[in-house]
Amino acid sequence: MTQAFLSIRKLRKAFGAFTAVHDVTLEIPKGEFLTFLGPSGSGKSTTLYAIAGFQDPTSGDVLLQGKSLLSVPSHKRNIGMVFQRYTLFPHLSVAENVAFPLRVRRRPEAEVKRKVADMLSLVRLEGFAGRLPAALSGGQQQRVALARALAYDPPILLMDEPLSALDKKLREEIQAEIRRIHRETGVTILYVTHDQEEALHLSDRIALFRDGRIEQIGTGEDLYLRPATDFVAGFIGNSNFLPAEHLDTESGTASVRLADGSIIKGVKATHVFHRGQKARLMVRPEAFRLTPLPGNASLVVEIVDAAFFGDRRRVVARTASGDEIDVRPTSDGAEPCRAGIALSRQIFFDPASAFLFPA
Repeated sequence: MTQAFLSIRKLRKAFGAFTAVHDVTLEIPKGEFLTFLGPSGSGKSTTLYAIAGFQDPTSGDVLLQGKSLLSVPSHKRNIGMVFQRYTLFPHLSVAENVAFPLRVRRRPEAEVKRKVADMLSLVRLEGFAGRLPAALSGGQQQRVALARALAYDPPILLMDEPLSALDKKLREEIQAEIRRIHRETGVTILYVTHDQEEALHLSDRIALFRDGRIEQIGTGEDLYLRPATDFVAGFIGNSNFLPAEHLDTESGTASVRLADGSIIKGVKATHVFHRGQKARLMVRPEAFRLTPLPGNASLVVEIVDAAFFGDRRRVVARTASGDEIDVRPTSDGAEPCRAGIALSRQIFFDPASAFLFPA
């Protein structure tokens, strides 16, 4: 078995009686872009700071190429770090900021000049070398911080919510730049965010944190299309959860009874259920259709609200049992929905696209 580039083994961090991280274990290959995703307080930043050496874990280990980092001070771990706040030196020019970690390491001046030029070219700021940080936009300052973090060729780059202070358009632009830089440098990146779209856009894999533990790790497709728990299903993408009763399971597919009495067959069941067990049926908004296909299940709903967005419609519907659901079907030529007009309209979905979770 090939040794992982970075290994996190049973990492635990407690603050008095509160445990922020519970036995987190990860194996990260060289060159991977791995995102720590989760709500505030889920342990993702604490795990990142333990890797950086800013916090000592209560137990567990962090190994780089098989060697423990725990006895190595943070400033000697040779790990790049980019924060939400740009942390640039306001009195130093852009070029001097990028050069700073190289001069601290006493690199030859010719190497410093060459590396600064390379890094500013990488982040597309060649014409800004002489400017002070105050003369730059937020996005440009974050690019300088990224160039400075990469200047000394760290084996790992840690990024803690680096784009959360930027507006949406600028955030998307810098995301594209980060993807490009990752492709061009091949650096191993661990990235912290609470933004699921950002995680899906950037990552090779995503580790979804919940209450100090990793709920599921995998590609964006894994977490979206094959959620291990209802928390994953609810956090990644948009989800509708309908109360249901489990009837039986055969060959990995279940039959359930919904609150309005309708029977749905052929639902994915990744958990073990007993007959009569209370459950939650999860259906993605985009899985619904306004016209049926062979094998589709149907729901009778009241249309509460409806809007047209070109390639998709956005419909808010209420089931016969009173549950409101989000419906986002493609504009497939079906008769348009109008709120309050079709009080007993049917909507359709493929049961194989739905998931069943314990209540």
